[in-house]
Amino acid sequence: MKYTFTLLVSIAFAIMVSAQETPSNSYEEIPDYPAEFTAETVVARMVDGLGFRYYWATEGLRFEDLSFRPGDEARSTRETLEHIFSLTLVLVNSTRMIPHSSQEVTDLSFEELRAQTLANIAEASQTLKSEGARLEDFQVIFQRGEAQTIFPFWNQINGPIADALWHVGQVVSFRRSSGNPLNPNVQVFTGTVRE
Repeated sequence: MKYTFTLLVSIAFAIMVSAQETPSNSYEEIPDYPAEFTAETVVARMVDGLGFRYYWATEGLRFEDLSFRPGDEARSTRETLEHIFSLTLVLVNSTRMIPHSSQEVTDLSFEELRAQTLANIAEASQTLKSEGARLEDFQVIFQRGEAQTIFPFWNQINGPIADALWHVGQVVSFRRSSGNPLNPNVQVFTGTVRE
């Protein structure tokens, strides 16, 4: 009996610690900013801004929003979200210090795609804010078969991060065009939602 009680208390404690260490991937509001300015915390704040904007750009999307395509040559909203997901994979793989190779996402539901994109963003931000993080360690490594192409983190900023922000703006524009505009209470400057 004593052993069972100790085991249950240990499991409950482990779950509580794990929950505290797991980064929130909600981004309903932007997280508090870091206490100090470093290259890593500034980039983490950019990534958190991406998470906040993505959260609200995708909140409440309907089937007709996801299938909206502004022209014959353009991606649909769903295809744009798949592209954003792939950009966040490049980002999170860089912070994991592992090579990136292409991954198909067409089999994911919208909810799964959204949740995994937000999780990638949150994990990358958390890693960037972690003690001892150094941008120079987070190279962008593309794996194509046996060949690897390596870029410094600089390319992450003007590449996947900036590109993802660009495409989130497209999603906002697309949803407005399909009759489902962004919540007008979203305040991107403060990272909050007006009551």
